[in-house]
Amino acid sequence: MSDLPRGRQLESFVLSTSYTTIPEEVREAARQALVDYIGVSIVGRDSPAAQPAQQVIKRWGAAGKARVILGQATNPAVAALANGSMTHALDMDDTHSQGCGHPSGPVWSTALAMGQHYGKTAQDALAAFVTGYEVMARLGGGGTYGIGRTLQVRGFHPTSMVGRMGAVCTAAALLKLDEDQIGNALGAVATTAGGLLGSFGTHGKPFHAGKAAMDGILCAELALDGFVGARHLYEIKGGWMTAFLRDDTFQIPDLDFAAKWELLETGYKRFASCRATHTPAEAAILARSKVDGRAIKRVVVYLDRTAMVTAGRLDPKTGLEGRFSIPLCVAMGLLGINLGPHDFTKETLARPDVQALLKRIECITIDDQPEDETHIEVELDNGEMLKASSEIPFGDPRRPFTWDDHHAKFSELVTPVMGQPATEQLFDLLRTFDQQADSMDRLSRMLAAPAD
Repeated sequence: MSDLPRGRQLESFVLSTSYTTIPEEVREAARQALVDYIGVSIVGRDSPAAQPAQQVIKRWGAAGKARVILGQATNPAVAALANGSMTHALDMDDTHSQGCGHPSGPVWSTALAMGQHYGKTAQDALAAFVTGYEVMARLGGGGTYGIGRTLQVRGFHPTSMVGRMGAVCTAAALLKLDEDQIGNALGAVATTAGGLLGSFGTHGKPFHAGKAAMDGILCAELALDGFVGARHLYEIKGGWMTAFLRDDTFQIPDLDFAAKWELLETGYKRFASCRATHTPAEAAILARSKVDGRAIKRVVVYLDRTAMVTAGRLDPKTGLEGRFSIPLCVAMGLLGINLGPHDFTKETLARPDVQALLKRIECITIDDQPEDETHIEVELDNGEMLKASSEIPFGDPRRPFTWDDHHAKFSELVTPVMGQPATEQLFDLLRTFDQQADSMDRLSRMLAAPAD
């Protein structure tokens, strides 16, 4: 544990981290995060939640070399806004096991946009991504009673809140800011923090990831040009935690950057829905084989204390709201409906069997039940009681994706958009991203709009 103030610890980490200080195991984890980021961004690009940012960028016509994914080149801040929004549009992007939210949306969006615009190498971009990820994960970590989960209980979205801080450190690393400039950039971005949980189920949630990246770039650029920010806002008292968390009923993780690499705690998604729906959906899928088509009288879902905070919509009216509805995801699992990026639709919601089953599902939270753990009881019309459980979602670092799993997900998402040959070429590039001298230029060309 360092005796330095927390703000100084952050500044020192950003200043001292480089490609050569990052172990190969962590670089490999960064490549996996990049593969997932690009895949979910491509499939999310045409979603209604991602389109407004792209249209605004076209109207603004800002010049630059940063690539909007499958779009034009533009200013890095607005490219990151668009790309972060499309990454998070279908809620299929990565997560962090200790609660900081969805890191790659804000952080990879920043690393690629800034790297492309300023002519940085793939190694520079990857090192900056790792830097920003580690900051974001620590500032929003701590697990069930930590910062990120407590922000959720208070009504704030961690991806938005601490995503800005990860993004600004990524941008600061690529701009090679000095210690004072990094502190000023961190101070500037802290005072922009926000992002309301009440936005879930609207375009606001994907916007959180894009705006976090945009604000991070803006604040780093401001610091480069002399902006002076408050340097005390990361201390335990009198800073942003005091403002947003309001009391002391949470656990603050130490910033000890030498203890471990948080990137190794990344989780990946099997379903295109809020992570809190994943073990409920998995338990429902397990129960389905036991139900074997028989009539269901009642379903009771037992959840951990935070699950319904983010995914508690009991009667979703739109497909986007349905991504944050444990009852709907349980119903889909029991009825054999996939939970993929294109399955959360009005048509799914309108199905008579879905609507009938939704009315029979009850969700109960248990305060001391471990996070992620779900138990389901299905009572059949004949009185028989069936049970199923899921304790760790597939893709969690305790039950991780392999490279084959990443490839399968990437192919499923990207092939319908780009075709198989281009999809395989793109995957191969991303898997060895920092090992090829021309990767940044090749990636920009491969992700250009078809007309470019």
